[in-house]
Amino acid sequence: LSLKFGDIGNLKGLVIRLLLTTSYYQLSVQNWFSLQRLQLLYNHSVQATFNATRIYAPASYSFHCEHVSSLQRYDALLIPSSANDISKLWEVTFIDFQIQGFNIQEGHFAYAKDCASFLSPAILMGLVMSLILLLVLAYALHMLIHLKSLDRHYECKASPAYFAQMKDSDMGDEKEPLRSSGNESYELRSQQFCKIYI
Repeated sequence: LSLKFGDIGNLKGLVIRLLLTTSYYQLSVQNWFSLQRLQLLYNHSVQATFNATRIYAPASYSFHCEHVSSLQRYDALLIPSSANDISKLWEVTFIDFQIQGFNIQEGHFAYAKDCASFLSPAILMGLVMSLILLLVLAYALHMLIHLKSLDRHYECKASPAYFAQMKDSDMGDEKEPLRSSGNESYELRSQQFCKIYI
């Protein structure tokens, strides 16, 4: 597949050539196409050659990627063909790249296989945040389940307003004089005000 820039200023002699191949894989029981190499030609001479990696899709699909580039910050899907090649002097970046070499119908791209992996950084961050929220929710439910109400185990009753008159023989058991300055007062020791159930 050759892309020519026609008569656009200084680019009219520039051609981008994409070498596509198709292969049949028994595991998926279908044909897949892949981009093998990208060549930059200027005035009919090859200026740079890049080997393509991970650019493939089923033959009935198209391939889409936000960035196809030779730069490391874009994950470098295009690699110079050799260490001594002048390709290293070139920086190639395609933005919103989509390609389909086979089974094209009515001049439109088929459904696109995207280059984004399943575990992209955004998806990983979402999974981590979901895990943290689940842990917080589980801890809150654990605390609610083990929460004990005081009303079930503690019953408080008001002290009675009427005290029966006691005999002098029982006064020694039921009351005890409190030592104070000059006046004699008594403390009831057998009166029960609260009940605690354990």
